[in-house]
Amino acid sequence: MTTLLSFIVVLGVLIFVHELGHFLFAKAFGVRVEKFSLGFGNKVVGRQWGETEYLISAFPLGGYVKMYGEQPGEEVLPEERVRSFSHKPSWQRFLIVFAGPLFNLVFAVLLFFAMFFFAGGLPEPVDSSTIGTVSADSVAEKAGLVQGDTIRAINGERTDSWLQVSSLIRDSQGKVITMEIQRGEQRLRIEAVPEMLPIRNIFGEEVGHKYMIGIGPSNELRYAKASVGEYAQAALVQTWNLSYLTVVGIVKLVQRVVPASELGGPIRIAEIAGQQLEAGWMNFVYFMGLLSINLGILNLLPIPVLDGGHLVFLSLEMLRRKPLSERSMEMSQRIGIALLGTLMIFVFYNDIVRLVQRWIAS
Repeated sequence: MTTLLSFIVVLGVLIFVHELGHFLFAKAFGVRVEKFSLGFGNKVVGRQWGETEYLISAFPLGGYVKMYGEQPGEEVLPEERVRSFSHKPSWQRFLIVFAGPLFNLVFAVLLFFAMFFFAGGLPEPVDSSTIGTVSADSVAEKAGLVQGDTIRAINGERTDSWLQVSSLIRDSQGKVITMEIQRGEQRLRIEAVPEMLPIRNIFGEEVGHKYMIGIGPSNELRYAKASVGEYAQAALVQTWNLSYLTVVGIVKLVQRVVPASELGGPIRIAEIAGQQLEAGWMNFVYFMGLLSINLGILNLLPIPVLDGGHLVFLSLEMLRRKPLSERSMEMSQRIGIALLGTLMIFVFYNDIVRLVQRWIAS
């Protein structure tokens, strides 16, 4: 139930924010909005307010804003051209299309700001020598180290920070190190021989080698009080950093550094949303902010049907000073639909494979 509820909240809110961007900019430029729908397909429920019908449709993985005169070749009455999307200047149409992804990115900033504000401060890592992770089959595990152990000294040299721990292990040159360990009330002496192992970045790429024993820091956080301006700045920085990582992640996926099997669809999103909600509201808000950024960036990809594809067409129109032919637009739309359809089938396949693998493992 938690998984389903969190999935509905996350997806519903993010789709609403995205379509709200298109809707508000269309209204600002005087375009008549005929429909505002959460979901695609057949209408489940709807209501007419003013000139717009607001809908919840059967297929929930998306939404749309239907504007008057939006489709190529759509008949537009001469007296209604002032309200038609296709008869607006190209720069106005560009901004209307761009507003959807933009609102997702702005919404992420607001979520991170709220997260910092209500948490009462900005998160800062607590630098300690406490072990947070022990890799399976590593030197550390074989030596008897466990999560929660605190390394008080290495070869007689006191260690108060993770940087000191990492440096002393790295500089061991593969020789035996003696660690003084605090485990609850116990004081232990454990020996280990560091191994030369590859260093990998967050995408799994090998970026170097150093002596390690297979342990990681505890990643504890504390919250430092800050001003409203500092919260806003931190929210902007967080959004920028995650946007950059999202773009790099897409590039790494194309380069096949990140395997395609890592892609997840609606089932995976629902699972993660449920897990984050159970872990606490901070985790849930952070996940929603990350997903909002992903939605904004992915919609800017230059694929026909997506906002990014429309932006490419509008950019070409502004450069050529005339729109592309209807045939070119139709062919591009078909290609875009085929690509998205293939992608949806693939991510659903990945989700199902993960479920089956977990079921077999259990």
